Amino acid sequence: MDRVLRRVGAGRIRAVSVAMAGPVGATVLGLSFHGGDASAASLYMLAVVAAAAIGGLWSGLAASVLSFLGLNFFFTPPHHTFRVSKAEDLVALIVFLIVAAIVGALVARALDERDRAARREREAKLLNYFASKLLSGDPLGRVLDDFANALLEPFALSRCEIHVRVEDLLMDARAERPDGEGPSLEVPLMAGDAPIGRLTAVRRADRKPLVGDDEALLQACAKQVAVAVERTLLDRRVEGARLAVETNQLRAALFSSVTHDLRTPLASIKAGVTSLLDTDVTLQPDQQRELLRTVLEETDRLNRLVGNIIDLARVRAGALVPAKQPTSLDEVIESVLHRMKPALSRVRVRTVVRPDLPEVPIDPVQIDQVLSNLLENAARFTPPGGEILLSAAPWQRSVRVRVADQGPGIPPEERERVFEPFFRRDAGEVRTGSGLGLAIARAVVLAHGGRIWIEGSPSGGAAVVFELPVSDAQPVRQEPSG
Repeated sequence: MDRVLRRVGAGRIRAVSVAMAGPVGATVLGLSFHGGDASAASLYMLAVVAAAAIGGLWSGLAASVLSFLGLNFFFTPPHHTFRVSKAEDLVALIVFLIVAAIVGALVARALDERDRAARREREAKLLNYFASKLLSGDPLGRVLDDFANALLEPFALSRCEIHVRVEDLLMDARAERPDGEGPSLEVPLMAGDAPIGRLTAVRRADRKPLVGDDEALLQACAKQVAVAVERTLLDRRVEGARLAVETNQLRAALFSSVTHDLRTPLASIKAGVTSLLDTDVTLQPDQQRELLRTVLEETDRLNRLVGNIIDLARVRAGALVPAKQPTSLDEVIESVLHRMKPALSRVRVRTVVRPDLPEVPIDPVQIDQVLSNLLENAARFTPPGGEILLSAAPWQRSVRVRVADQGPGIPPEERERVFEPFFRRDAGEVRTGSGLGLAIARAVVLAHGGRIWIEGSPSGGAAVVFELPVSDAQPVRQEPSG
């Protein structure tokens, strides 16, 4: 408080000094050059303008009165007295006083308007900068650091600190300059009626405290900081709600898959085993073999479904890391076709593999699963006796594999959604499966640095195409429109 009073007193002394110095200087100059009344009046008018420009309105008015008295005492007959012998001299003095007061007031007002316009421009630029930072989408920590640094120059601060304390959000930002510290001002950050932090502004040692318009502008800036904090909190809440919704949807889809797709093969296995164990029924060797084959196929199907669910959990946990090794892709294709021969018995599989197919750095087990999922999907949608085309060929710096079926096809608007976990499309009487195969296939292909998409097939069905890079260089992952 003492420092504030000293600064206010110093300002008043400066205004009084300016108001007195101008007329005194004009008097000395007028007497030195022995000018007449007109020259002296011009010098006094110049002193009034200088006083108003330097000290403000009241300095200009005080200089007007002092100039009026000096012009009367030193330059109006009879000299060295305040008496006026001629009426026209009295009128001239009164006119001078009025004109000097008007000029001083106008000069002070013009300068005030200029300062006010400059201040409004500074405020507009500062608030516009803050608004652009709010819309930039930068992390809150960077936004707070930029806010703190941006406040140093406009407010002549030596230090600016922003502290956020709300919920589990604890953040601090600090900017400073080695200019010595003067008066400080602390502004609370408010979200409605609740405090969420504070902004501390410390001015330079040679500056006055932040009062009036400067204090109001700093409070407006603090509101912008509070808006940035509130936006981050809202974004976090929205993201939390979105994750909760996705988690609930995933749980519901997983429950649906468990209750349907897991129980269906279990029912077939139980029926087959029950028939084999029934001593009241005599089965022929062919019938026993057929039941055992059914049990084996449904067991494989159940194993693949459980494996897909486990792999989906690995994808969600970020643990799907391929163990790459140079591998001949045609050998993987041959192995998959041999293993899935019973599951593909109701359709024809035609393979077209280029003889110059290079070795590819892949995880054979994971790519085996990709091909198994794609072939299982193709067999599900291809009518009995139809054909599945499996082709593999070099393509630029990668190997392209294509699995085409003769099913009903996939509409263009659904070709991206089918890669989502548990997405099931309406395919009429065709059983669409658990909705995990394509999701796992995409996760594996992306983990290998490749890409996967769906195209239309010349046979009228759908074709799933994926590329695997020959080297470990990551290609640009831009899905073709298909």
